[in-house]
Amino acid sequence: MGGAFVAAAVLARLGNRIGLPTIPLFILAGILLGPHTPGFVLVDDPHQLEMLSALGLVLLLFYLGLEFHMDDLKAGGRKMALAGGLYLALNVGAGLGFGFAVGWGTSEALVLAGVLGISSSAIVTKTLVDLGRIGNPETQPILGIIVVEDIFLALYLAALQPVLTGADSLGSALGQIAKAFAFLLLLGLAARFGTRLIGKLFATRDNELLVISFLGAAVLVAGIAEEFGVADAIGAFMVGLMLGNTASGERIRELVHPLRDAFGAIFFFAFGLSIDPGDLPTVLVPVLVAVAVTVAMNILAAICAARIYGFDPVPTANVATTLLARGEFALILATMASAAGLDDRLAPFIAGYVLLLAVLAPLAAGRTHHLIRRQPAVTV
Repeated sequence: MGGAFVAAAVLARLGNRIGLPTIPLFILAGILLGPHTPGFVLVDDPHQLEMLSALGLVLLLFYLGLEFHMDDLKAGGRKMALAGGLYLALNVGAGLGFGFAVGWGTSEALVLAGVLGISSSAIVTKTLVDLGRIGNPETQPILGIIVVEDIFLALYLAALQPVLTGADSLGSALGQIAKAFAFLLLLGLAARFGTRLIGKLFATRDNELLVISFLGAAVLVAGIAEEFGVADAIGAFMVGLMLGNTASGERIRELVHPLRDAFGAIFFFAFGLSIDPGDLPTVLVPVLVAVAVTVAMNILAAICAARIYGFDPVPTANVATTLLARGEFALILATMASAAGLDDRLAPFIAGYVLLLAVLAPLAAGRTHHLIRRQPAVTV
């Protein structure tokens, strides 16, 4: 575990010097030091980090829930819902079409629809901060689309879990989906109407007690969620949604941030351990096609957003490039697909796809002015 932290930190520090995001570098550290790569092997069995990896996933989604507010959706109004809906329709629809086109199976196609359809909240947020664009006019629509994606994420995982676990019949599948949505509805109602009571339960001035309390709640509800057929990460997301609106929400965000970063790094590192670099060439063509499809759909979605918000070409290019990154959600789906015994090509495909876009997107986002200058003038 110590070696994993150090290896991830060293590569991330090197990457920061040339402006690369940390997620693909953590994955690369796992690939280089795993059992499938010649040379020094730090971890010969990826399952040795399985529990820590699961905790990292729980904390990533818990933090995402803390950052999510229903007020954000209300404030954005019709424009945000329309831009986010169009983004999902274009990207998830194209991902589903791509999934069926490669012919790996129906369940695999449903996984690929999510992989190609959802941006990385972590990389998008980091890119906006690193480039100093938080106050830009296009940033609000970008964050609005991320909010709509987060809502879709919770519903999509709840519906996908019973499909991947292989329900015996349509009735059984619908029953599992209904049970999953009932559990989500219960948590949603608690988040909507139980904020005051939940806030009292977690109210304490002692940071130690607060950390133990929210960590225990996130992990416990994540475990219970699995029993109801909901992905554990979504159970943690809903706990974050509840606690983020309490009086302790801001303190919890500050306290969980280093935990999220540390164990999130282990999650990405452990995913890299499971990748055999020898498998990457076998999925190189599908990866390149998927990247091309994603770039095309992001440009089209950005043009739609520009028409909705009245943007000029530069903000439009900023929307397209900033939302291009794929990351944590794609890896969550890869983990679910592996647990469900789906096609072995999915893991290396998702790894190559995430690595390529997680590097390409921030680099392109920082160079939109150069890209625009090289293109003919376009009215959007």
